[in-house]
Amino acid sequence: MASVITVAVVDDDRMLRDGLRAWLGDVPDLRLVATAATVPELLADPVCGPGPYRPHGLDGTGGPPADVILLDLVLRDGSDPADNIRRLLRTGSRVLMISTVPDRSRIIEAIRAGADGYLTKDHDLSTLVAAVRDLAEGRGAHSMELAFACAYDDSPARPRLSPRERQILLDYASGMTLKSAARRAGITVHTAKDYLDRVKAKYQQAGRPTYTKLDLALRVREDSLDGG
Repeated sequence: MASVITVAVVDDDRMLRDGLRAWLGDVPDLRLVATAATVPELLADPVCGPGPYRPHGLDGTGGPPADVILLDLVLRDGSDPADNIRRLLRTGSRVLMISTVPDRSRIIEAIRAGADGYLTKDHDLSTLVAAVRDLAEGRGAHSMELAFACAYDDSPARPRLSPRERQILLDYASGMTLKSAARRAGITVHTAKDYLDRVKAKYQQAGRPTYTKLDLALRVREDSLDGG
């Protein structure tokens, strides 16, 4: 983890932005570099102009706005949460969603759009700081809200995997060879491949084509299958 983690905030609640600026100022390894009321404002969109706290990288010098961006789920500009997430991810930042309510369907939509974590705003500062540090280290920011939403996600887009299918998927997507995953499960490579083919077919039927190991790792992350 870098010695200092840069953080940006996109939230239309000015009081919350000011509060985060004060709170994070007391955390030595976190530095707030930008705040904005909308995603275009953060990204210095010509229509909106740059925000009052313009971070390095938004002036054409390259680099993401911040290591981690805290993004309010529902903004008053009417922007689509999934589109906001995707725009910010394209900058190279990691995105932590923050919201006032633990809406299961919206949590799932946010994670499928690529968000790295989800927290409700009633958490204390230490929980938020821990989540930011996890994201900066390349991990997901797990929370009770996220775990509950994923556990009860019954949307057609999330395939129902058997325990063995899930085990092979997790082991293979984590970097194991199929032979190693089969050995760990106590089955033949042929049987392991059969399970993996079933997983791919189920995602195909759900409208989420999955062909490569990278695709499989992405599905694990999107569906929080690793215990998120």
